[in-house]
Amino acid sequence: MIEWLLDLLLALALVSTAAAALLSRDLFRAVVVFIAFGLLMAVCWVRLQAPDLALAEAAIGAGLTGVLLLDAVSHFRRGNSHGLESQAEEEN
Repeated sequence: MIEWLLDLLLALALVSTAAAALLSRDLFRAVVVFIAFGLLMAVCWVRLQAPDLALAEAAIGAGLTGVLLLDAVSHFRRGNSHGLESQAEEEN
């Protein structure tokens, strides 16, 4: 009974984090929620007795991809503040 409850809570958490990541207007928050989604997915793979997939999901899905997306968001924010104006001036 407790195992079913844990599985149900994991499924609800996965759906809610996926929806939050998709519907978030703030890019940083969306990436952080995406990382949380990857970690929850890793827990789901452990529950399905697939530890190799859980490690890959945690390392690649939450770790590496999350860091790359956070770096992209920081470059995007810096580009919007002053990089786009200089690019427009160079084109003219």
